[in-house]
Parts: sequence; C-alpha cells; structure tokens
Amino acid sequence: MKQHLHIITGASRGLGHAVATALLQTQPPAAQHLLLISRQAPTLAVPDGATVEHWPADLADSLALADRLQQWLGALPGERYASATLINNAGVVSQLAPLSAVAGSDLVNALRVGLEAPTLLSAAFLRATEHWTVPRKLLLVSSGLGRRAMAGSASYCAAKAGMDHLARALALEEAAKPHGARVVSLAPGVIATDMQAQLRGADPTLFPDRERFVALQANGQLDSPAEAAAKLLRYLAKPGFGEQPVGDVRDA
Repeated sequence: MKQHLHIITGASRGLGHAVATALLQTQPPAAQHLLLISRQAPTLAVPDGATVEHWPADLADSLALADRLQQWLGALPGERYASATLINNAGVVSQLAPLSAVAGSDLVNALRVGLEAPTLLSAAFLRATEHWTVPRKLLLVSSGLGRRAMAGSASYCAAKAGMDHLARALALEEAAKPHGARVVSLAPGVIATDMQAQLRGADPTLFPDRERFVALQANGQLDSPAEAAAKLLRYLAKPGFGEQPVGDVRDA
C-alpha cells in the first residue's frame, strides 16, 4: 500500500495535534506517514502500521529546519507515496497591545513563526518534491484576521495577511508547472485553543476586542480542535482544492 505523506507543524497541541490524531484515527494505518514538527513531542495513540516521526524544533529558527526538510524529502523515493501534503499550522500571538507597546523581540518571534517559517518550509517542500508526479498539496493555516484587521494584534494580522498573499503567488507559480502543487491559505474558524484563552485574558485597555472573544466562548461559538480538524481535512480532500488559493472552512 502506498502511503500518504503529511507534514504538520505545531503538532503538539491545538489544531495541529487534532489533525494528526484525526489522520491516524480515520485512515488506514499502513497508508499514513506523518512527520510532526513542534517544540514538544505530541502525545498520540499510533496504530500498528502507521509511520509517525517527530522533529523537535522551534519554528522561530526555521532556516536550518527548512534545509533539513529539503534534504529529508530529497532522500525519499517519491514513488512510495500516493500523495504529499505540507500543513503549515504553527503560529503565535505576540503581546496583545498596540504595536508601539510590544517589545521588538516579541514581534520578531511572532513574524518568524507566523510568516517566515511557512515561507521557508513551503519553499523547501516545493523544491524537494518538484519532480514528484503524485498529487501534492500545500495548506497554510491562516485566519480571518488576515482579511479583517484588529487593533492590538498587528503582527498576527500582518503574518496571516502575508500568508494569504503567499498562497496567491505560489498558486500562480505552481499552476505553470506540469505537476504543480495545489496551494490554499485556509481560515479554520474560531477554535477553543490556548490562543483563544490568550485573547480572552488580554488587558481590555490594550486590546479593545477582548469582549468579543469572551462572548464567543460564552455563546458556545468555538469549535473544539477535533471539530476544526475534521473541517480542515474535509476541505483538504475536496476535489477542487486549490482552485481558489485563499479560503475559509465556513464557506465550504
């Protein structure tokens, strides 16, 4: 049985962990090869037959990681796989405050994890697998905040907007290739993760949208990570995946 290769960043918790869990629970184990990248090793129930690898890494230091990924993919026999997918999921929120009040080191970390790392890892993935003839997909986990600005989170908004435009440009490039990858920057909806807790716990004098996120939780409008992962994987499996390079699970 040929395997489906999935590379997932930010896989130790939240949406990334839920996506890895769903793949292992819903697909034939022998057909799964997962490479999980996160600072901490994820706790997963790995069924017999599945191939799961973990690389401990800080996405804020992504250049060496991208080089490693390219070399690793370059050594794999492409004919072993039925498909190859990179899910750039990792992201962080800097201090929730006006940009002028946020420390430079905090901004650097947010932009490196949120935009620099996805750009470098996407380049490595596309470069190393360009000669593969199997379906290749590149999914960038974006946010509605990349399309609607929010005061108090300028770096996060900028990173996600950059990710959306990265997907648009990559989609044009890949469409010109014989076996180009399908590319989508996807907003996954609002999810009950640590990031949501961070938004609800912000200082309202620095982050004026805090009450909106408090209301989302109070009104039961947050998807669990498992629910969000199921929506993401359904979107990824759509026959028309990549026809529009920027999408939202709520529009599917």
